[in-house]
Amino acid sequence: MLDVMKIVAGLGSLDEYIRFCDAGADEFFAGYVPYEWNKKYGTVLPLNRREVLCSNVQLGAFSELEILAAMVKKYGKPVHLTFNALYYIPEQYPEIAKIIRQCMELGFQSYILADPALICYLRREHIDCEIHLSGENAEVNSRMFSVFQRQKIRRLIFHRKNRFDDMKCVVQAGHGEEFEAFVLNELCHFTGAFCNSLHCDEMGYLCRVPYRLGPVKGGDCMADQSGSALEGAEQLLYDEDGYLCGFTGCGLCALYQLQQAGITHLKLVGRGNYTDFMERDIRNLRKALEILEQSDSEEEYQKKMKQTLFSKGCSGNCYYRE
Repeated sequence: MLDVMKIVAGLGSLDEYIRFCDAGADEFFAGYVPYEWNKKYGTVLPLNRREVLCSNVQLGAFSELEILAAMVKKYGKPVHLTFNALYYIPEQYPEIAKIIRQCMELGFQSYILADPALICYLRREHIDCEIHLSGENAEVNSRMFSVFQRQKIRRLIFHRKNRFDDMKCVVQAGHGEEFEAFVLNELCHFTGAFCNSLHCDEMGYLCRVPYRLGPVKGGDCMADQSGSALEGAEQLLYDEDGYLCGFTGCGLCALYQLQQAGITHLKLVGRGNYTDFMERDIRNLRKALEILEQSDSEEEYQKKMKQTLFSKGCSGNCYYRE
């Protein structure tokens, strides 16, 4: 029997940790951007590509990390810190290493990293932290991951656009211990490695900008089809409080296939989301996993899951389409 996949939920503030633990999250990921970093580099040279201050997206004070570390010790649900910009300038590498050393002294041992140069730099500096290869990386295959494994990567996080067979091939190659896949929220028409948007307070994200698809003729776009990550949103059936599971991206129908492929962890994106909605996402994902454990086939699982979680219909924003 396959092991039950674990839920890794986005954490936007300290206040969410206990609520999300009680809701059923197994692990968390969180951003940490010290004020000194923001003051020095602003949003153009980000630490984790989420330089947002106007909402609960990340931690910004060392004292918050101290409190969170105490919570982790009590509840036993680990928090992975993200430093997943695609690249940094040379002077930033020693600064990041210093930040990570400080965090490790508090007990934070695992880090989600996207920049290969940063990974190599940390190993060269003998910083023996646990590294999760970020979903912000580009295309993934077994040969690519075997090269990264020279740097002792604990977990591979697949990016948003992978086929089940491709993930299974990487898992079966035997180069890694843990494998994580996106399952809820923030489906984006970009792959992280090819997104040049700044995620900050000053401007809207490119992935939220409406667009239209159509053939290009004579230099003009003959638009005949609208598209966006939120396409058709006006026709969806929300709950009374405005909640709809998987509104901005959903992979619940794919849980059976993800488990068969060897996925061990499920990424539930939600930093900056309404806390109440995020809590319900965690509970719904936990319920879906319970249904999966009790089902003997993909068809049985999908039928029961849809009857339980999507009696009014789903968003149609599927992460995984074969």
